[in-house]
Amino acid sequence: MNFAFIIFIVCQIFREITGSELTFELTDNGKECFYEEIKANTTAVIEFQVVTGGQYDVDVTLFDPKQAVLYEQVKTQFDSHTFTAQHTGVYSVCFSNEFSTFSHKLVYMDFQVGDEDPLPGIGEHVTALTQMETSAVDTHKFLNLIIDLQTHHRLREAQGRKRAEDLNERVLLWSILETISIFIITASQTIMLKSFFSEKRPLVGR
Repeated sequence: MNFAFIIFIVCQIFREITGSELTFELTDNGKECFYEEIKANTTAVIEFQVVTGGQYDVDVTLFDPKQAVLYEQVKTQFDSHTFTAQHTGVYSVCFSNEFSTFSHKLVYMDFQVGDEDPLPGIGEHVTALTQMETSAVDTHKFLNLIIDLQTHHRLREAQGRKRAEDLNERVLLWSILETISIFIITASQTIMLKSFFSEKRPLVGR
């Protein structure tokens, strides 16, 4: 098995694992919708967070196949919603930034449908799990938990960095304005004081 084929397999596995998890840019006055086909009586979870942009808020609406609103939030920074599909069909979740006329948003979304498939050989197990199989299942569960925690940590880190950069730009701008103001005041006071102490010559009559 050559190296290129191994890389291809790893990329395919990674794409399948993170297929419902993405980060996208939402332009000002923009709207983005994502679609997922869900079978009836299947539990799904939609989670989102505004990473950067504006006031870190966005409008979110979840529709069922009959275009009925299942979930709606207005100007929300982050939230998580769990629901059970009542009908088989295509469900859509729409993110709207139409209330903002100049702020781009970077939004993280995770759309999980159904339960995760068990480890190979575990799902069809008819007897009690061995100690090694139990350890493998627990390790798999904790690794998934670590992945989720790392994702949320990266989001918080990106959001905090963006806030710090915005604050740094404002402090820099305020410092520049203060420096310019000090130079203007100093120059004006110097000219004014100089005019007070300048010698005034008397007028000489003709």
